[in-house]
Amino acid sequence: MKNIVLIGMPGAGKSTIGVVIAKIMGYAFIDSDLLIQAQENDKLEDLIAKHGIDGFTEIENRINSQIDVENTVISTGGSICYCDGAMKHFKENGLIIYLRLPYNTIKRRVGNLSRRGVVIRKGSTLRDLYDERTPLYEKYADITVDLAGCSIRKSVNMMKSVLYKNKDLLL
Repeated sequence: MKNIVLIGMPGAGKSTIGVVIAKIMGYAFIDSDLLIQAQENDKLEDLIAKHGIDGFTEIENRINSQIDVENTVISTGGSICYCDGAMKHFKENGLIIYLRLPYNTIKRRVGNLSRRGVVIRKGSTLRDLYDERTPLYEKYADITVDLAGCSIRKSVNMMKSVLYKNKDLLL
């Protein structure tokens, strides 16, 4: 079975939904942000501060490109859309699902960007980031799941339904 790779904005619910979907499907679960922190022995925000945005995305690309698993739900960092090599790697052995939410929901959920370890250029706003990343997520996604107005429970149920309808893509 192929992996299920979740992409989307910070605050979209990739980790929260990913853990539950992994449990339901009997898959393993990896949060690639936690993997980066473990391998680099530092928090995301500190890695961004230390290496800059380009240096961080190189680290993110390298570590995500080395994930070699099967039957795993992989929750990626929001900036994975800048990592072409990692996205090609995920496409080869996974079903990429974009968890789409409206900007206002993301804004409400995210809170302090710098404390979340979000890759954002100086002078850019969350809106700029949303507008920049949305077409990239759409480009890489095999499936887009619109979670506007959904609770976690409803989001999980929608994901189950989408995965059931597309189970042939996981083989």
